[in-house]
Amino acid sequence: MALLARRARRAVTKAVSLGAGAGGVELAIPAHFRCPISLDLMRDPVTAPTGITYDRESIEAWLDTGRATCPVTHAPLRHEDLVPNHAIRRVIQDWCVANRSRGVERIPTPKIPVTPVQASELLFDLAGAARRRDAVPRCAEVVARIKALARDSERNRRCFASIGTGRALAAAFKSLASAADTAPAGRVLEDILAALVCMMPLDEEAAATLGSPSSLGSLVAIAESGSLAGRMNAVLAIKEVVSCDGAFVDLSRKLDEIVDALVKIIKAPICPQATKAAMVATYHLARSDERVAARLATAGLVPVLVEALVEADKSMSEKALAVLDAVLASEEGRESARAHALAVPVLVKKMFRVSDLATELAVSAMWRLGRAPRDGEEDDEVTRCLVEALRVGAFQKLLLLLQVGCRDATKEKATELLKMLNKYKGVGECVDAGDFRGLNKLSA
Repeated sequence: MALLARRARRAVTKAVSLGAGAGGVELAIPAHFRCPISLDLMRDPVTAPTGITYDRESIEAWLDTGRATCPVTHAPLRHEDLVPNHAIRRVIQDWCVANRSRGVERIPTPKIPVTPVQASELLFDLAGAARRRDAVPRCAEVVARIKALARDSERNRRCFASIGTGRALAAAFKSLASAADTAPAGRVLEDILAALVCMMPLDEEAAATLGSPSSLGSLVAIAESGSLAGRMNAVLAIKEVVSCDGAFVDLSRKLDEIVDALVKIIKAPICPQATKAAMVATYHLARSDERVAARLATAGLVPVLVEALVEADKSMSEKALAVLDAVLASEEGRESARAHALAVPVLVKKMFRVSDLATELAVSAMWRLGRAPRDGEEDDEVTRCLVEALRVGAFQKLLLLLQVGCRDATKEKATELLKMLNKYKGVGECVDAGDFRGLNKLSA
């Protein structure tokens, strides 16, 4: 194997276009400058105990897939076994400089990755500074260092995540939250949130810590009146808290404040990422408590969701439909949707051409709108919705959905919705022929 490796290093592979000189001749990369995995010029060479040198990005991507072996020798290999090969890196840099006239750029010297020991020392400093309320500047300094290192490389981020940095940051946030009424503490809380975002998704312990009343109070305050970056990070943190199934979090004391903050973000978006995070959090809250669904409806969220769906992309459509379906579980939500002229046409439109999930959610939402009130008698608004659904082609789309196939729960709702619509078939329908291309082929 060693002989083969030496031969491979002496060989010169076929030419690649790194840049052509005046004569138009392509430059060949020496074989021992290439990563055995990517076959590209190594930018951060690291050597395994087997003696094989790889580019760090390529070998770490290999190991991240769960293959804990050397790709060449198949010997056991771990992340921590990789050693930077400074000698070959300097030789590659010299070669790049020598060929600069031929269009080759010098590779930068890679930053030394953080070690678990160094990361642990930073967490120890953070915990100590957070306990001492008079050490807010030191806490800010440590958090800034953690954030900078985590953003330097994916390797650093994984190193921090593996030693529980998310839990340490959440604990520091909770410890300082009671001092959030002072400007320095408020700023460092935003810094901690920025570092926490680098560690997401959070584990149950970190989510539960952020779910404490003091932490939630500060998260809501930042989400409503922090800096733009702070507001986005606060919404991301709230989403982690409310969507972590394994973490026991009592939201009852802060629920109204959380709902108001999320609605504010959805109604007045600051960026798509924050809006989507707010919708995910809102969905989890509304799904678990019909009172929250009713509160969201009275806060005017239904018209905002309907109008957002008109030109939404796939991701936004799925999230807006999920929230809308959850809000329509309340009578207040249904009344608000039935009063909106676009609600039924938009839901019928989203039954196809977005995704399977969007189809299921749109059918469910339409099913909620078409159901009779609890006394069993359809009122004028329910009738109007059903007639409107017929006119925009809902009956044909539901028939097509049943032919194409869907999950049992969606099939049951579609069947029931067809029965509701059938009572008004004589009123008149509008068929979208584009939805029936290939129908004969499917039913053949």
